Amino acid sequence: MTSFPVSHKTIFVLDHSSYFAQSCKQPIEYDVLRSKGSGVIPAAPIEKSLWTCNVEGLQEYLRVVFDIYPVDKQVRVISGSNVMNGWNDSDCVSAVLMKLALLGPPKAKEDPDYSLLHGLSCAIETLREPTLQQQAAIDQGESVKNRGRIVCLTALKNENHVQTIQEYVLETIQQYSKMSVSAELLPIDCCELVIVHSVPVDVELTLLNRAQVELNSVLSSEVVVTLSGRHLYNTLVALCCRHFDLTSTTVTGIPMKEEQNASSSANYDVELLHPAAAHDEIFKTEHAEGLVIQSKEGLPIETAPLKWCTPKSSVVELHNCSAAYRICPVDVNSRPSSCLTNFLLSGRAVMLEQPRKSGAKVISHMLAAHGGEIFIHSIPTSRSILEDPPSISEGCGGRVTDYRITAFGELMKENRLAPTSPALQERYGQVKGYTKALSQLERSSRFWPVVISDTILFNIVDEGISPLPTLIQQTTLSDQDVTECKKVILRVTAMESKNEPLPMPASGARGKGPKREEQYRQLWAEVESLVRAFADTSEQHAKVLDCVLDCKKPGDETVGSTRKSSGVKRDEVKAGALSEVEQTWQDLDRFQQMTEREKQEVLQGEKTFDPTPPKKLKSEDLLMRSGGQTLLSMWNNRLKTIQGKRTRDLDGRLDSDGRDGHKARLYIQLEENAGAGEEQTTGGTNQTAGTNSPRK
Repeated sequence: MTSFPVSHKTIFVLDHSSYFAQSCKQPIEYDVLRSKGSGVIPAAPIEKSLWTCNVEGLQEYLRVVFDIYPVDKQVRVISGSNVMNGWNDSDCVSAVLMKLALLGPPKAKEDPDYSLLHGLSCAIETLREPTLQQQAAIDQGESVKNRGRIVCLTALKNENHVQTIQEYVLETIQQYSKMSVSAELLPIDCCELVIVHSVPVDVELTLLNRAQVELNSVLSSEVVVTLSGRHLYNTLVALCCRHFDLTSTTVTGIPMKEEQNASSSANYDVELLHPAAAHDEIFKTEHAEGLVIQSKEGLPIETAPLKWCTPKSSVVELHNCSAAYRICPVDVNSRPSSCLTNFLLSGRAVMLEQPRKSGAKVISHMLAAHGGEIFIHSIPTSRSILEDPPSISEGCGGRVTDYRITAFGELMKENRLAPTSPALQERYGQVKGYTKALSQLERSSRFWPVVISDTILFNIVDEGISPLPTLIQQTTLSDQDVTECKKVILRVTAMESKNEPLPMPASGARGKGPKREEQYRQLWAEVESLVRAFADTSEQHAKVLDCVLDCKKPGDETVGSTRKSSGVKRDEVKAGALSEVEQTWQDLDRFQQMTEREKQEVLQGEKTFDPTPPKKLKSEDLLMRSGGQTLLSMWNNRLKTIQGKRTRDLDGRLDSDGRDGHKARLYIQLEENAGAGEEQTTGGTNQTAGTNSPRK
């Protein structure tokens, strides 16, 4: 299905009632008679009618659209039952103005036969007519999604009037949708109704703007309230920018000679409108803050000021550009806009730079003419997309030059997506096929080294190792596949026993590299990681893992958990060990949450608890499972072991079992003298009591 955007078809409905015959109450400024002197009587002020303001605002809307989108966007104008132009007219603006001139201004006296609803009905019928682009798609056998927008310039009476217009448009679209679809008329799939309410300048606005609201799945409505005159002009230009995704750029600092004094010059600014995509590049940079200002022409939009640079005379000197978009001056009749347009149409090009407070200047855009039309060109401020692509060695990981580029290309080919036939899509379903594709990509990349220097296994695929990485990724393995995988593992064992050299890529460092034993240790670690990544697929995959673990040397490190004969047993052991560890931590957490009194009771062995914890934990419900030891004894033993490794404990402290430890001896000389006296007395020597006896 070919889906055209809403902006592809726009229809204006002009209210031609007597209300718009009155003045807009905004006088026109002119200075034709000022140079004649002060004696001339000034002329009476001139004021435009509301109808004239609507026509001029419509003309500006059409000029902007067809200057920037001369082919892709189509606009038609309707007043009452009169259709001013058709789709894809060669000169739409001139044709519309000619028809409006023949229609004439509204009459001051109310016409009883006129109704705005007639114009809305005609607009809905016109929206069903296909444009040339839609007709071309229909001729090619494609179904077209018809979308469009209706802009109604009118004067609303009250809120009920808004509701009346919306209900009428909704009912008319529903009636047309019930009619049979023909080759000449298309059904309306989406329609946006924009009601623009304008009043004279001296009249107070009683209605408020209404944001776009969906009335049903086909119709959405919006109300824009504004004053007439210059305000209506600015509002319609802002609507045009919003409807067609346009933005503004103001070229500042244009040197221009004065009109009255050719010897002097001054700097002027010119505001241009163009597609918003021209500013995508500059708003991605970190210097984009504060780049936009309010429009200098009074439009209710923001503009990006870009500074005028010295024009280039040769096209060869121009920068490479990433995109080009048509432009349209906001004030096309002003002298600065006219001079800039003529300057560019003469074959010159102007460079535009971003305003920056510091640093080197950054040229982000260029103005140049091609084939009589002026374009704004986007110049990349960083790396140009027209240059050679960056080297893969300039990635985030540094200057790595040994990526497995060839293997990555093969991985992309094996996992490429292709359009499926309706039979397969009906058989597997869209969701199931999408899930299967993701599963295939996940299995292919589950173990896939990125850098050549990080792997040995994938560097020796030519040595007869290639069947293992290919077979182990399959979802099912036959007995023959398991035998082939075991042959590969035994071949690695034979290579290790013969001490055959392994291809080691140059890592850039000087030296002989790792020893032969380290190389085989790395190879076995890769083989185990590869097989273990797919070991839980089936029992056949688990058998390959058992073969790897049997052939490894006992001293090599084992990746992952302890090996068991089957995947079920491995899960049971792993779950049992995990539950015991979790239970120990839960006991410790419960002990930490107890009060000091409860901790003392538990540590003294007075309180215990059932191994199955109750719903509400109590102080007497704590029991440690490590050989009947309490937390205090386990903690003291740990501290004693750590302290014993650091320094020798002081004598005189009690042992942990409560017995007396080593005591320090005091007054050693007195003890020795007392011992000597006792020996002399025992030997039978008669001495007097006061001779050679120690004092007491």
